[in-house]
Amino acid sequence: MARAPLLQLNDISLTFGGDPVFAGLDLVLQEGGRVALVGRNGSGKSTLLKVMAGLVEADSGTRTLPPGIHTGYMEQDPDFAGFATLGDYALSDLGPDQTWRVEAAAEGLKLRLDADVDKASGGERRRAALAKLLAEAPDLMLLDEPTNHLDIEAIRWLEAELGQTRAAFVLISHDRAFLTALTRATLWIDRGKVRRQEKGFADFEAWRDRTWEEEDLARHKLDRKIKAEGRWAVEGISARRKRNMGRVRALADLRAERANMIRRQGAAGMVLDAGQKSGKRVIEAKGISKSYGGRLILKPFDFRVLRGDRVGFVGPNGAGKTTLVNMLTGQLAPDTGSVTLGTGLSMAVFDQTRSALDPDATLWDSLTNDPLMGVSGRSDQVMVRGQPRHVVGYLKEFLFDDAQARAPIRSLSGGEKARLLLARIMARESNLLVLDEPTNDLDVETLDLLQDILGDYPGTVLLVSHDRDFLDRVVGTTVAMEGDGQATIYAGGWSDYQAQRGPQAGSTGATPKPARPAAAPKPAPAPGSSRLSFTEAHRLKDLPAVIARLEAEIAKLESLLSDAELFTREPVKFRKATEALAARQTALAEAEEEWLLLAEKAEG
Repeated sequence: MARAPLLQLNDISLTFGGDPVFAGLDLVLQEGGRVALVGRNGSGKSTLLKVMAGLVEADSGTRTLPPGIHTGYMEQDPDFAGFATLGDYALSDLGPDQTWRVEAAAEGLKLRLDADVDKASGGERRRAALAKLLAEAPDLMLLDEPTNHLDIEAIRWLEAELGQTRAAFVLISHDRAFLTALTRATLWIDRGKVRRQEKGFADFEAWRDRTWEEEDLARHKLDRKIKAEGRWAVEGISARRKRNMGRVRALADLRAERANMIRRQGAAGMVLDAGQKSGKRVIEAKGISKSYGGRLILKPFDFRVLRGDRVGFVGPNGAGKTTLVNMLTGQLAPDTGSVTLGTGLSMAVFDQTRSALDPDATLWDSLTNDPLMGVSGRSDQVMVRGQPRHVVGYLKEFLFDDAQARAPIRSLSGGEKARLLLARIMARESNLLVLDEPTNDLDVETLDLLQDILGDYPGTVLLVSHDRDFLDRVVGTTVAMEGDGQATIYAGGWSDYQAQRGPQAGSTGATPKPARPAAAPKPAPAPGSSRLSFTEAHRLKDLPAVIARLEAEIAKLESLLSDAELFTREPVKFRKATEALAARQTALAEAEEEWLLLAEKAEG
């Protein structure tokens, strides 16, 4: 007998500010569903999640939740009013038998439950909200950007937790690797329409591109039909004394149908101009170290960055990634050693805290009253790489409409703030780009474009990120902050770093849970689980996806290198592609060997 759905939305319509967000939306979520919710920034993803949670009431339609079904919602900005500590918030409304769940989640997420709410960062508050949600163990979890402000270790811990949960969940995230690993179905909000595919996020881009190709073909066919019918209508006047009014009405209907075809929103108009070349040596660091309050952040460290390098910095939150980057760029003095910056450097910084944006300023003022961009005072012009542009026209290139130009920055979503900061950076010429967590809140299409732009950028890039997929796509060198002040340099991106580092205890990011209360029954071990450790079992589960990704990257690189003129036309790109291909082939061989060893061990 089929079970009733966990949640059902019927004929939901919702309008904000005159424009419909959804119209006639029908949606069913079943038990055990693992759903990715994707769409452009501002398309309504968070709003739809709130409708599912019952926090936003639709203008029309019904939301049906069967009796006894518990829905848990994690929002981007939880309300901590009335709570003294993060633990007070996380434990609120929970029974004594659920305390261990909060403690387990706090350990995995590296959250201090005794931290004062007033002194907690936005990231700490979000981790407390996530710990509370996991402890509640609802039947349906609604998660809005749960990985924001988490480091890679905590993301992988959360990935393991969600991977083994029996609860259904709907997940909004900018983290491709996270979505790919966890989801089995995809909801795509596109121009007010919610499309569904019973495949996970791994198939989303192929599905999106097929959909757009079909739309383009249908639009082209309709344009041809309108053109043919329009020619008949004009020529038929002289050929007949009475026109076929039915055919004329059909032509009017075709034109109305064409007018109602909603054009896709274009990609943000992002362009990076390196301007003047820097010297070949961009940064030379010798023996630099740093301590704060008796805590060692960085042991003596040597590092050289050359023009055109793409360097990624990874490690747990608080390990010192941003501190190291600030020392390398001359914004912070090391305790020991020296940093020499190359000649002709022009640096642009994308700050993860968005501190360069005044929340009370308008988007207009943010672009036209910025001395760093060569403009000050009230104006309708913004200097874009040395050329004057009207501020509204430039904002439209970054997908802002006319009404938003005079809106305060505080009214923007996280993704819109990220796009505005990119607009400021890209208006200037720079040959050293420092990106501190740039992927937070950006949609998939904007991430794709940013990745392509960085690939063609002739300058140097320093990237701090917890986004494993983005690191793999962008960087050629990884500096890992590995604890106790140790910084180690690895060739390649995140996956290359993992392959060179080798399997290590806790590499899945999973943290053992505190013991359950003595009275709670212990679950029986899964068949064969005694042959593998917890870490090995999760590694065995993850390896097929790792192998598939490496195979796809190898195929892409081999296709690139098949261009016989690439070496002559772009020798630097040819060299980097060759090096990347060799590294990924090595990583693939090691991953396959590791899978065989673990599979044999699991089978006994």
